[in-house]
Formats: sequence, C-alpha cells, structure tokens
Amino acid sequence: MQLHIRKQITGFFNQENEVNKIMVEKKTAGHYAVQAVFVIILVILALSCLLPLLYNLAVSFSSKEAAEAGLVSFWPVGFTVKAYQEIMGESAFFVSFFVSVKRVVVALLITIPTLTMAAYPLAKSKQEFAPRNIILWIFVFCMLFSGGTIPWYMVMKNYGLINNILGLAVCGGIPVFNLILMVNFFQDIPKELEEAAMVDGAGAWYILTHIIVPLSKPVIATIALFTIVTHWNDFFQGLVLSTGEKYYPLQTYIKQLIFQVDTSTMTAEQIKQASMMSNTTMNAAKIFISMIPVLCIYPFLQKYFVTGITLGGVKE
Repeated sequence: MQLHIRKQITGFFNQENEVNKIMVEKKTAGHYAVQAVFVIILVILALSCLLPLLYNLAVSFSSKEAAEAGLVSFWPVGFTVKAYQEIMGESAFFVSFFVSVKRVVVALLITIPTLTMAAYPLAKSKQEFAPRNIILWIFVFCMLFSGGTIPWYMVMKNYGLINNILGLAVCGGIPVFNLILMVNFFQDIPKELEEAAMVDGAGAWYILTHIIVPLSKPVIATIALFTIVTHWNDFFQGLVLSTGEKYYPLQTYIKQLIFQVDTSTMTAEQIKQASMMSNTTMNAAKIFISMIPVLCIYPFLQKYFVTGITLGGVKE
C-alpha cells in the first residue's frame, strides 16, 4: 500500500516536472519570437536611416552624367572625386560652414547656462519656490502658442539681430522641451545632498555649480546634442534672418541650391554659376560634408543620451 502511494506521488511530481519543462520551452520559444520581431523592426529602422546616407555618398562619388541619369543606387557609377575637388575651391560653401559652426558654439554657450539657471529653481517644490507653477505654465504656454513668424521677425529686426550670428543663436528662444527635461532630471537628484551642503554653509550658487551641475552631465550632454542638431540642421531661420549669401548658415546655403532659377534674365556668368550649383553630384557632396560634424559628435555624447532622456521621465 505504501509502495503504491509512493509510486503515485513520484509519478505526480514527474508529471508536474514535465509540464513545467514544456511551459518553460514554450515561454522560451515565445520570448525568442518576440526578440526576433524586435530585431527585424530595428534592422528596418536602421536601414531606413542608413540607406539614404549611403545613396547620397554614392551619388557624390559618381560621375555627373550617371547621377543625372538616375543610374546610381548604393554604389558609385563612374567613380570620381571631382565634386569634392570643386567644393575645395568654392569659398561660399566654407563661409556658410563656419557661420554654422559659430552659430552652434554661441547657441551652446547661451542655451546650456540659461536652461541650467532656469531649471534649478523650477525643480523646487511650491513651498520652496512659490511662483514655480505659474512660471512653468508660462513656459509651456509659449511652447504651444507662438506669436507667429511676422511678429518674431519684427522683434529680431528691432533688436538688430538681422545678419547677426547672435540672432541665429537665440532666434528660437528658450527650448521649453529641454527645460522640462532638465527640471525632471534635477528633481531626481537626492535632496539630502543639497541639505547637507546647506548645513555646511553652502549657498544656492555653490550648490548649483559644485553639486547639481557635476551630477547632471547626462542631461547636459543630451541637451547639448539636441541644441547642436537643431541649430546645425535649421535652414528657415537663417533664410529669414540673413539678407546675403555670406551670412547664410550651411543648411540655408544648401537649401538655396535646389531653388528653381529663371535663366532668361541672367548673364552668361550667372548661368554658369547656376549650372554649377545644380550639379547633382556636387550638391550630394555638400550634403554629405554637412552631415560629418554631427556624425563625429554623436558617438562622444551617445553614452549620456539614454540616461539623460529616461532619468526623470518616470515618477514613483
């Protein structure tokens, strides 16, 4: 009798182990299937970003005839570096290139300190900083509702910011999304650090510069990357705030290359220049060169990017 019961108990546990094993195998198979779907989606997204870059690079190294005939795919046809040689002799391109460099540098020097000083008090509670909510809602309202292009242009003109590198750097105002990102990050820094510094006699400026800022490298790097990409890729504000080619930032200069021109009223020299500007391979080379600075900067800031975006995004 005892032997029979023992066999039944052993059989029950063996059967349960087999069921658990099957469930683990099914779970593992399902897990791998989900991972495979995610990998496929990520590969498609990566290719959607990479293939246009490869195509543009292939066109820049192809012959003018092959590019204009649409024979280039993702490999150069009639390989040549003539487009890059022509760019080396085009001063207007490099003038615009350095205008964009100066614009990005000035924008970083203004945006990062401004956002840091604005986010620090806004990260406090209402008890610590009474007008916090009012000021924050004003920022959000201005982000959602702008005055329009014409009033914006009139303000920039009245302050003498036309054909001015400072105008290109501050033309977008305070980036409110970046401000909110920094406020959320500051709120996640332990309050005990600030309280301990206050006990030792530290003031607000000392706490901000010696405690908050050193701990905020991820969010500062993320905002710096956003600022660089935004100002480097913008063309419209440069088009509105610049009255001559020598004041154009790089993307505005490149954008001008695709405008249709009326050659009926142009001189022979102007037609020659317009023909050169409409060169498909040369334009592709200029576009690729304009990508290089951001492509070089991103790897150095990438390690901070995910942390800067996600930290502070979830509240307990």
